[in-house]
Amino acid sequence: MAAVPPVPDPLADTDGAAPVDRAAGRRGEWSVIASLLPYLRPYVGRIAIALAMVVAAKLLNLYVPMALKQLIDRLNIQPTPLLLPVGLLLAYGAARVGVTVFTELRQVVFARVMARSSRQVTLQVFRHLHGLSLKFHLARRTGGVARDVERGGSAIGDLLDWTIYTIIPVLFEIVMVTAVLVWIYDWRFAAIALGTLAAYAAWTFSVTEWRTRYYRASVEADTRANERAVDSLLNYETVKYFNNEQHEALRYDDNLRHLENSQVMAIKTLAVLNLGQSLVVALGVTAMMWLAARGVVAGEMTVGDLVLVNAYLLQLSAPLFMLGMMYREVKQALTNMERLFGLLDERQDVRDAPDAQVLDARRPTVSFRGVRFGYDPRREILQGIDFDIPAGATVAVVGHSGSGKSTLARLLYRFYDVDAGAIEIDGRDLRQLTQSSLRGSIAIVPQDTVLFNDTIGYNIRYGRPEASDAEVEAAARSAHIHDFIVHQPDGYDTPVGERGLKLSGGEKQRVAIARALLKNPSILIFDEATSALDSKSERAIQAELDRLAVGRTTLVIAHRLSTVMDADQILVMDAGRIIERGSHAQLLALGGVYAQMWELQQRQADVAPA
Repeated sequence: MAAVPPVPDPLADTDGAAPVDRAAGRRGEWSVIASLLPYLRPYVGRIAIALAMVVAAKLLNLYVPMALKQLIDRLNIQPTPLLLPVGLLLAYGAARVGVTVFTELRQVVFARVMARSSRQVTLQVFRHLHGLSLKFHLARRTGGVARDVERGGSAIGDLLDWTIYTIIPVLFEIVMVTAVLVWIYDWRFAAIALGTLAAYAAWTFSVTEWRTRYYRASVEADTRANERAVDSLLNYETVKYFNNEQHEALRYDDNLRHLENSQVMAIKTLAVLNLGQSLVVALGVTAMMWLAARGVVAGEMTVGDLVLVNAYLLQLSAPLFMLGMMYREVKQALTNMERLFGLLDERQDVRDAPDAQVLDARRPTVSFRGVRFGYDPRREILQGIDFDIPAGATVAVVGHSGSGKSTLARLLYRFYDVDAGAIEIDGRDLRQLTQSSLRGSIAIVPQDTVLFNDTIGYNIRYGRPEASDAEVEAAARSAHIHDFIVHQPDGYDTPVGERGLKLSGGEKQRVAIARALLKNPSILIFDEATSALDSKSERAIQAELDRLAVGRTTLVIAHRLSTVMDADQILVMDAGRIIERGSHAQLLALGGVYAQMWELQQRQADVAPA
């Protein structure tokens, strides 16, 4: 067989370049199949029943040409008076109906297996993605991940359908037809059939392997294009602010051009595959029909035998043509599943210890013990942080941007594990607690509130999904957003839009406060909780937050010092270190960094317009 000529890389516009494998280190195909098998074990019975139906359909399909041969031979008898072979006609019709019945029953029995296994794998990937650390999610491309999950989930059903109920039955049919031809006639028919099959399979497998890299390139290009589209649409306002619609269109078109190139190469190589397959099948069919026709002329075979051979050839040629498509579809399904299971290979940086305990603390004490941490090993953010938040007390952390304040909240939530030192709750290291119970005990009002694209009521209830309508309304009243909600045409069913963009910054922050109030946690974190509010609203909300913090262990991260004056202790951070600590009065008396910040903010407040 002639060597297949090299073709251009579909991910490049230059000619003759070798394709770049974007998925280096990916799972092997057998590894993908091995990962899928555990999801199929509960359905072994269904699979066996469906396979039995497939075998029954193939056996009936094998009988159809035999019935046709006997009909023709009976009708061709001369000079015996023509008699209608009713039994053969009924058998022929019943066999054809039986093929359809068993094929459709197989679909009915197996449909649940395909749908359920796809659902279970996709759900596990979804859970795994939520189990990954913040490091992964800060680096991910949402559109690309969503596309990989979508394609991989649908590929599971395709793989099962093509392999178990198409490829295996086709091979079974080929073996049975070959055996019948040897049994009824002689080895030459079987030799031609097997030779045609061998040549067809060799061509199909070699060219399909060659084509697979272009399908991988197509998948990669499709993922990148989807990433670009989703990222651009999510940042619609930014695009409009800077009048960069044309810039975004050009970037998206660049991704689409790579996709176009890869798709064109996939179509071109498919034409090469189909041409070779047609040539092999045509040669095999011609050789076998020539042999059968010569037998009829020599009186060694009847017209019915010729029809039988032709019918079997047609039965074989259709599966042979399908075999190439099946192999191609299986390879494509495996490629898509590689990307899906590749998401499961993403390492969980933050894991529960085997003996992790459940946190059940009503008024816990939180302690940072010599905590050192950096998002990048080359740059340390926190450099030996030590402080305690006594049970029911409020500790505030202030400092300039980039000093490491918000990192404290992320570590307390255990989005990351510390590089050195420890964070303890009631003397127990966070790493010895289950993440679920830890995060269930904490509520946060973040500086940048992002809402789900749902209703206001849903976003408030997200703090405690099982809460009643009355509890949701009470939380909204406490957050001073109830009046705003009831004045909307749809009330609590008012949609907030993508990321809550239909609401103002202050309205979103009030929703976040109501959500935290509804959760009723034992540990509270306020990360610039009133930064998006005007002065009047800030005073009202601050009073409510102070009331909420009573009896709870509270960490307040603030920029405006007026919001932390009543804290039990105030920590001043700079460059990842605590440089001052004490009460508001003590820090003012110290005359250090805090006192300078206070004086600067007071002067700014004095000159601010009314």
